[in-house]
Amino acid sequence: MGRGKVVLQRIENKISRQVTFAKRRNGLLKKAYELSILCDAEVALVLFSHAGRLYQFSSSSNMLKTLERYQRYIFASQDAVVPTSDEMQNNYLEYMELKARVEVLQHSQRNLLGEDLAPLKTSELDQLESQVGKTLRQIRSRKTQVLLDELCDLKRKEHMLEDANLTLKRKLDEMEVDTAPPHPPQQQQQLPWQNDHGVAVPSYAPPQPDHFFQALECSPSLQPAFRCMDVNQPPPAWMA
Repeated sequence: MGRGKVVLQRIENKISRQVTFAKRRNGLLKKAYELSILCDAEVALVLFSHAGRLYQFSSSSNMLKTLERYQRYIFASQDAVVPTSDEMQNNYLEYMELKARVEVLQHSQRNLLGEDLAPLKTSELDQLESQVGKTLRQIRSRKTQVLLDELCDLKRKEHMLEDANLTLKRKLDEMEVDTAPPHPPQQQQQLPWQNDHGVAVPSYAPPQPDHFFQALECSPSLQPAFRCMDVNQPPPAWMA
């Protein structure tokens, strides 16, 4: 025999009401779990009994995350108000204005690139030429500034490398001096006529005894004689 139709009304019997709550509560939690698994849905179930006891189920690890998502959705749906006809008209006019500005900017960009120049007049071409020249000067100025900045950076790096090179060279010289074996000072050969400082000094002979020197006696016969020569006579044979 099939189950009869259950009348949806409050069960007056307290015991029957508690038994029915326990059975249907477990079934509801089971159905929520099956729904989250089968349909990959985010399910959150909060249930309070008549006595105030809490029963809950959440497919995610955090129940509060699901509740915050629910609140954001409710508030967003409440704030979404259907615009009136005047607001729609204003939005359409703003859209058309923005569309026209976009078209003008696209046309100006094509002109700057050298395209669609045929319909332009002389004044428009002069204005375009002036604008291009101004832009070109700005680009060159910016390029020069960038090159100068790079040059300053390279010079600063060069100075840093030079300082590092000098430091390494000084350390290398100190290491060579520390590791070099000591050499005895070379004495310069002293010459007989030089003193200890290498300065030339006159040499003096050692003193001689008095008997080394003998006085020369001058004979009166050794007088200088002068002889006259006749210039007309022929020269002697030893002068020929």
